[in-house]
Amino acid sequence: MTRKVCYIVALGAALALSSCGKKLGQFSAEYFTTNPNPLELVGEKVPGRVSARIPAEFFLRDVTVTVTPVLVFNGTEVSSTPYSFQGEKVRGNNPIISFEYGGNATIPVQFAWQPDMAKSELELDFLVTQGKSQYVLPRVKVGTGVVATAALATATTVKPAQAVDAFQRQIDTQYAADIRFLVNQANIRSTELNSNAMNELRREILAAANDSTRSITELNIQSYASPEGALDLNTRLAQQREANTSDYLREHLAQQHITEFGELTAQFTAEDWEGFQRLVAQSDIQDKDLILSVLSMYKDPEEREREIRNLSNVFEQLAEEILPQLRYSRITATISVVGKTDTELMEAALNDPSSLTIEELLFAATLTDDNAQRARIYEAATKAYPSDYRGWNNLGQTQYIAGNYNAAEASFKKAASLDRNATEPAMNLGLIELNKGNYQRAHQLFGSAAGTTELNEALGVYYLKTGDNAAALRAFGNSKSNNAALAQILNKDYTKAKQTLASISEPNATTYYLMAVLGARTGNEQMLNTNLRQAIRIDPSLANAARVDAEFDGFNLTRALSK
Repeated sequence: MTRKVCYIVALGAALALSSCGKKLGQFSAEYFTTNPNPLELVGEKVPGRVSARIPAEFFLRDVTVTVTPVLVFNGTEVSSTPYSFQGEKVRGNNPIISFEYGGNATIPVQFAWQPDMAKSELELDFLVTQGKSQYVLPRVKVGTGVVATAALATATTVKPAQAVDAFQRQIDTQYAADIRFLVNQANIRSTELNSNAMNELRREILAAANDSTRSITELNIQSYASPEGALDLNTRLAQQREANTSDYLREHLAQQHITEFGELTAQFTAEDWEGFQRLVAQSDIQDKDLILSVLSMYKDPEEREREIRNLSNVFEQLAEEILPQLRYSRITATISVVGKTDTELMEAALNDPSSLTIEELLFAATLTDDNAQRARIYEAATKAYPSDYRGWNNLGQTQYIAGNYNAAEASFKKAASLDRNATEPAMNLGLIELNKGNYQRAHQLFGSAAGTTELNEALGVYYLKTGDNAAALRAFGNSKSNNAALAQILNKDYTKAKQTLASISEPNATTYYLMAVLGARTGNEQMLNTNLRQAIRIDPSLANAARVDAEFDGFNLTRALSK
């Protein structure tokens, strides 16, 4: 073998040996870009992606690299799903990175949220498989922190649905009696004045006049003539019947010394064709369909009467059964019952609840903003009226507001058992499930609560918790709440969010904290510091939250955090 040949053989063997023994070099942080950085909480997940740009002549042809994103925080760490890519000579189904040209890869990232993740670092672990051997490359840091503003969404501030009362301060009741007249006559007969209906009407009028809780708000007289005969005669008859009935009623009121009766009104109808049609339709007259057909065909009163008289076989029956019922005056008294004053209702609700109706109890509870007092009244309602779901539902509402969620859940379940179709307990049980993190069950219950006034606020929080920020924005609509403002911030509608926060009638620590976040996102450091300081004044624990909040990275919080 010549020296030249020996050299070539030796060189080839050396190259082969070198190739087989070469390991993949260390990855550089410059190869990776994290989006977003810092990561951002969405619902209760921390998603993101790491884009890798591998340079030429770096990635070996015979290796598979498994990358595991790791979030490191507070002395612990959690891993995302591993992602693998491979060289050109590896048999497998992973994305290929060229040795000669390099390549790109996208590594999905997702972690289940934990509060301590706000201050964290995102790192990548690398496991290299090369032939039959495996080795680990040094970990690379590719991100810092998690923007956790979405964690401020809470169902605890959503007001549970309230079952409404049907309380009426003033209840109007009408009492009526008819005075019937003979054909072509307008005089009032004594037999008509002594009918049971007239006696009852007079008793009610007198009782109302002597009762301070009742008042006669109107007396009305409607007088009629039946539609047979000439129109001018019927007009005079109806008018005279009205006059005679009015004179009688005024004389009776004067005899009883009744002077407070609102307004006394009177009208007459010359020919009561509407009443005629109604009575015929309700009768069992054999040819009533034919009579009704005539009424629909002819609108002129004289033509109607002529055509009906031509039905000689039924007119006699009409004259006996129908027409006498249309010769009358009807006296109607509208009497109002005035309920207890607010002061009287509250006094009774707190000291003698059994003396009130369920409507009065439910209404009385709305007269106070004291949650403990409201709970006391609703509890009394459940004892006095245990089968009415509204008392149980509204008791649960007060328990929920007080933070007693176990008791609230029991009350809502009791309400739901009493009325399976009631929407308020369904929504409120959905809130309970939302607080527990049982989102699918919460959504099912919300679906059964369609039409409930408070539902949109609950749905908005549901969507925030499940990461659908756009749907949350739609659900909240024009609501003025911290949760609604949070949805606007997460959707980057900062102008609307500021308006919403400024419109909250009773701002709390979260209101000011969100305003501070708006200051940070819009570069308004004064707005940040002023509102953060106020938030911490109300809730000192927010100072620690602010120190690790990625929203405030790059800002000097000394002024806001100083006492």
